[in-house]
Amino acid sequence: MIMYGLIFIYGLIIGSFLNVCIYRIPREESIVSPPSHCPNCGTRLKAFDLIPLFSYLIFQRKCRYCHLGISPRYFLVELLTGMLSVALFFKYGLTVDFGAFLYLTYILIAVFFIDLDHQIIPNELVIAGLVGGAILFVYNLFETFQIYDDHLWWNPLLGMALGSGFLLAVSLIGLALYKGEEVMGMGDVKLFAPIGLFLGWRMTLLALFISVVLGGMSSVLLMLLGKANRKSMIPFGPFIVTAVFITIIWGWDILRWYLSTYM
Repeated sequence: MIMYGLIFIYGLIIGSFLNVCIYRIPREESIVSPPSHCPNCGTRLKAFDLIPLFSYLIFQRKCRYCHLGISPRYFLVELLTGMLSVALFFKYGLTVDFGAFLYLTYILIAVFFIDLDHQIIPNELVIAGLVGGAILFVYNLFETFQIYDDHLWWNPLLGMALGSGFLLAVSLIGLALYKGEEVMGMGDVKLFAPIGLFLGWRMTLLALFISVVLGGMSSVLLMLLGKANRKSMIPFGPFIVTAVFITIIWGWDILRWYLSTYM
C-alpha cells in the first residue's frame, strides 16, 4: 500500500506540472520560466499555493491573492494523473512496461485537454512522445519484455506506419471528397506515430478502432442533443487518448475475448 500511495503522490506532482503544460504550450510560452503564477493577477505562487489537490480545496477554489475563482480543471488534471498512475502500477507493477506507459500516458493527458480546448495537438508533445518511443524501441532491440507480444523488432515501426497511415489516408480522402474541407487534423495523424512505437501494430489497430467507435458514438449523441451538426469540428484527440488508455489496460483481454468469441 505504501507504494500505491507514493505512486499516487508522484502522479499528483506530475499532474501539477501537466497543468502548466496545458496552459502554456498552446500559448507558446515556456513551461519552465517564469515560475508558476496566478493566470488572473500574475502573482508568483509560493510552495503552499502549489500543493496538489489540497491548495485548491484549502483556498476554496480561489486564488488567495486576487480571490478570483480557479478552474476546477486544475484539480481534475492532478487527480486524474494520480489515479491513472496508480492504475498503471496496479496493472504492470514496477517494470519497464509501467515506466513506458506512464510516460506515454502523461503526454496523452496533456494532449487530451489541449485538444479539447484549442483543437490542436502541439508538435512539442508529439516530439516528446517520439523521443520516448524511440528510446523504448532501442531498448527493445536488446531486451525482451511484454509490450510487444511477438518480440519482432519491426513491430513498433509497423504500428507507427499503420496508425498514422490510416488516418492520413482518411484525411486525404476527405480533402478529395469534400473539396478541400479538412475532416481529420494532421495533429491526430502525427499523434499515432508515437502511439504506434509504444503499442506495436496489434494494439495500435485496436486503439485506432476504439477511438473511431468512441468518436462516432459521441458525434451521433451530440447531434441528437442538438449540440453539433454534420459540419461541426469535434476534436478527435480526446477519443484517441481515451482509446489508448483502454488499450494499455485491457487491450490484450479485449483481443483474446474477440478471438475466442468470433474466430
